[in-house]
Amino acid sequence: MSFPRSSGILLHPTSLPGRFGIGDLGDEAYRFVDFLAASGQRLWQILPLGPPGYGNSPYQCFSAFAGHTQLISPERLVEGGFLSRQDLEGAPDFPSDRVDFDRVAEFKRSLLDQAFDRFKRTNDDGLRADFANFCRQHASWLEDFALFSALREAHDGAEWITWELALARREPGALAAAHEKLAGQVAAQRFFQYLFFKQWAALKAYCRERGIKIFGDMPIFVAYNSADVWTHPELFKLDGAGRPTVVSGVPPDLFSATGQLWGNPLYNWEKMRATGYQWWLDRMRSTFELVDIVRIDHFRGFAACWEIPSGEETAERGQWVGVPGRELFATMRRVLGDGLPIIAEDLGIITEDVEALRDEFGFPGMRVLQFAFGGDSRNPHLPHNYVRNTVVYTGTHDNDTVPGWFQREPGAGSTLDAAAVERQRRHCLKYLNSDGKQIHWDFIRAAYGSVAQLAMVQLQDALGLGSDARMNLPASVEGNWGWRCHSALLTDELRHRLREMVETYQRTEPQ
Repeated sequence: MSFPRSSGILLHPTSLPGRFGIGDLGDEAYRFVDFLAASGQRLWQILPLGPPGYGNSPYQCFSAFAGHTQLISPERLVEGGFLSRQDLEGAPDFPSDRVDFDRVAEFKRSLLDQAFDRFKRTNDDGLRADFANFCRQHASWLEDFALFSALREAHDGAEWITWELALARREPGALAAAHEKLAGQVAAQRFFQYLFFKQWAALKAYCRERGIKIFGDMPIFVAYNSADVWTHPELFKLDGAGRPTVVSGVPPDLFSATGQLWGNPLYNWEKMRATGYQWWLDRMRSTFELVDIVRIDHFRGFAACWEIPSGEETAERGQWVGVPGRELFATMRRVLGDGLPIIAEDLGIITEDVEALRDEFGFPGMRVLQFAFGGDSRNPHLPHNYVRNTVVYTGTHDNDTVPGWFQREPGAGSTLDAAAVERQRRHCLKYLNSDGKQIHWDFIRAAYGSVAQLAMVQLQDALGLGSDARMNLPASVEGNWGWRCHSALLTDELRHRLREMVETYQRTEPQ
């Protein structure tokens, strides 16, 4: 698909400012949309919106379809009559610069429980009808997710494989008994999802009014401890006991000398084919309800996956196994229509078959400026080597911030030694004709001035923040995903400078 020449900002909603411990879908989200519009941006890129699981990662969600209910705005619940102002008066004094995930989860859940109690007592027939309609529209995933969530809570958060055997295997009698026993908790989970989807739909509509498209992110894999695997075990490579036989990851690369062991179960593509790829069609439809453009993470996994035997401690001992990606995307195109607004995250070890798959369906690929300064002038991440059908990033959520990258020490998140780090730094300064004093703006200028259709900048890079603002360090499990922005940082000066650069490099399009 061809995208108009434009630019945008990468900021996950959890990183928005606000007084309730985590960014949410309330006033600060709308202010950020106003900031984007005023600074000439046309895209707001986010990370996956699902309920995060292990390590609070949005790439290890409990569902590929459900929403992250901690993003629900308490203030919007007051406006909707689900809470009172008094309910918010006892909010803890949360830190403003990082998400305290455990405390936020406890606080937000107490508010959602209060909102559900009020809903149960409502006499508003219109509200009840709207909720019932939501449940009907999303029944294909909502019922299983609501029961999964209620059962997970009843088992103190334990993995579904450790539940009673009849529940783990989804025996009809056991499911019926669980539905009856946990009816209140299941209904609450449905209602929480209703609140999330209502608030998100309102924010998305506001983005559309302001000329902003939401640029979403779809992980290729799902978490093992998820409603998806519990509900559809036949679609994954599991053994007779329900455990993965192989898991996901990538071989050794610049991020890690031992590779990245993600641990997600891998798809049983023969079973997927037998259903006409229905699960993937449903997933794609659901995703496009939430966002306007989708970046598919680890796109190369649709040509071949790095399969690692279960039980391995690193990702070194794996093998590439072919995947019917061409057939899958042809099915999507036939069923969902031509010109799907999909971006291929084609970073890492990219072979000719991956490039052919990407180009056959016209998906733009990605380039990252932080990867540009190793190697020679043929490095594909250098702007003079871009093609138009490309999305360029100063850095992604998996990278350090630009100032952090520029000032890094050897071994900080990479396998490079001191000499290699210094060579890259010198190459960067020479290529960008920079003195390094405002290296983040030199990166933004190079991205904006390139031929790439879309230029994306992490908000941390626009703000010139250091490594403390990094969102994620691949191959690590602690300290990630928690960075938050202070509202005072979104200044008029920043807005004007972004707007000026947008206009200089003709990245403005009519709304």
